[in-house]
Amino acid sequence: MLSFANREAKPEAAMKRILVGALIAGLGLFAGLGLFAAPPAAQAQTQIFPGADWSRKTPAEAGINSQLLKEAIDFAIASEVKNPRDLKLNHYQTFGRREPFGEAIGPIKDRGDQTGVIVHKGAIVAEWGEPQRIDMTHSVTKSFLSSLIGVAVDSGMIRSIDDTARSYVAPIQVYNPLYAGSNRADRMREPDLIDLFDTPHNRTITWNHLLRQTSDWEGTLWGKPDWADRPSEKPDEWLTRPRNKPGTSYKYNDTRVNVLALAALNIWRRALPQVLKEKIMDPIGTSNTWRWFGYDNAWVVIDGVPVQSSTGGGHFGGGLFINAYDMARFGMLTLHKGKWQGRQLLSEKWIGTALTPTGLTSPYGFINYTPNADRKALPSAPASAFTHTGNGLNMIYVDPENDLVAVVRWIDNKAADGFVKRLLAAVTDKSAVAEKK
Repeated sequence: MLSFANREAKPEAAMKRILVGALIAGLGLFAGLGLFAAPPAAQAQTQIFPGADWSRKTPAEAGINSQLLKEAIDFAIASEVKNPRDLKLNHYQTFGRREPFGEAIGPIKDRGDQTGVIVHKGAIVAEWGEPQRIDMTHSVTKSFLSSLIGVAVDSGMIRSIDDTARSYVAPIQVYNPLYAGSNRADRMREPDLIDLFDTPHNRTITWNHLLRQTSDWEGTLWGKPDWADRPSEKPDEWLTRPRNKPGTSYKYNDTRVNVLALAALNIWRRALPQVLKEKIMDPIGTSNTWRWFGYDNAWVVIDGVPVQSSTGGGHFGGGLFINAYDMARFGMLTLHKGKWQGRQLLSEKWIGTALTPTGLTSPYGFINYTPNADRKALPSAPASAFTHTGNGLNMIYVDPENDLVAVVRWIDNKAADGFVKRLLAAVTDKSAVAEKK
């Protein structure tokens, strides 16, 4: 709103306004003739970030084909995953049934409707389902965990991802109040401390190996042996197989991700949800409704204080419980290479390294940054696109080429590319852009 003071101007002030006006008009004339141009920074399109509330545009206002966008959303809704919404039941029909020691030891929450949020050039252009609902996000949690390692590296707490983790992690005291006052002789054969990197094999594991799931870490953590998570079909080899040299083989393994989480806790020396809130979530303006849960038995003593170690996903329960809007904010952070409103929360170097393909049989860079460089998972998407994905399917689709972030929850994994194909058809439709103009 403009307002004008109702008072008489002095002659000197009036003359100044005339001279300034003439100067501005002259500059405008030069600009029109191409003799004066704004600097490149001024010509660049302003990046839009959400504040407490999101900016919203209709598809037409954003130059998106409304009908094609509706078809993409209808396709997503029709492709809802067929697994039960009762996720405890789902757990015991899948991992909990197939794996030794597969019982859940962290909280599990029933899921909601098939849901999505689409953000184009910083504004929400579509949303459906229950985007405010707090649901498990499963292994998307891993992207948040690995980003905390990124903050530690950027700040110098970890000097290099190629350093051995052992050189940073001290023996860890387990917190178990049930042991208080009990006879230690009854626990003679039980270790008093957790030493994550004590064996000759584990001593050679680096942060890079843990971030890329190529460590082949050996051991048991929180009652879950490494071999029991997605076990091989050869039980005779579960306890006897030779270890692969770190960096030479890949296996998706949540026990080893939880090793990374416990190692990260020892770097930060305080609960990881507190660190995540301070370093990532508050700066990007997430709601105060997300929670990052650990396991019932995953308690340790850090500097004399009981602290729960967080999990890297919901494989045995727990992990990040979050709404779709907050997931979209994290997607925007990684879309903009770790920058949020001029503040570099994660370095561009870190984001670039996180998106560097691991190779071997891994589809990932760092957990769970999934580059689309080979276009195998999402052949309809640009090679520059990437995702953060978790069981469900929970997916944050990030597309720098089209300035696009899409959160899609509880869609069948096989339908992910079909949704992206339809979404991109709507976003890139030239007739919609022409109609907007």
